Amino acid sequence: MTAFDDRGRLYDNKGNIRQWWDNATVVKFEEKAKCIEDQYSSYVLDQISMRINGRSTKGENIADNGGLKQAYRAYKKYESFHPIPQQLPGVNLTQDQLFFLNYAQIWCGVMNDKEAVRKLRTSEHSPGPIRVKGPLSNSKDFADAYKCSVGSPMNPAKKCRVW
Repeated sequence: MTAFDDRGRLYDNKGNIRQWWDNATVVKFEEKAKCIEDQYSSYVLDQISMRINGRSTKGENIADNGGLKQAYRAYKKYESFHPIPQQLPGVNLTQDQLFFLNYAQIWCGVMNDKEAVRKLRTSEHSPGPIRVKGPLSNSKDFADAYKCSVGSPMNPAKKCRVW
């Protein structure tokens, strides 16, 4: 998805740097990207009580949001052609809930505070907990799967969508 983020969009199909989007597309993209930037800038990494830099992480945040959406679409397409497997005994989650749980699980990890501060200051990626919160809270499919109330933290009334 990084081919269509704030930097990747500047390259044409041959890898040359050039403006290949029309002005209306650029304006609409920047408006949607600003929503992501502002949303992530409002997030705080609780571990160290530091705010996320939504500007420096914007491209990867756009990619995370778009990637989750495309992965879910691919999963649903696959599911439409294949029988749903039996539910695991003792796991009272739907297949869709398990999809989103698996997405969140890949971002599990532990960092000491010093490393968390360093990554927050230098990385173009948001930290794991934010890579869960941002894309999932922007996903209507997630909110539907878990029946999150509109206006709740994981189903805000205003969602950011670039793609």
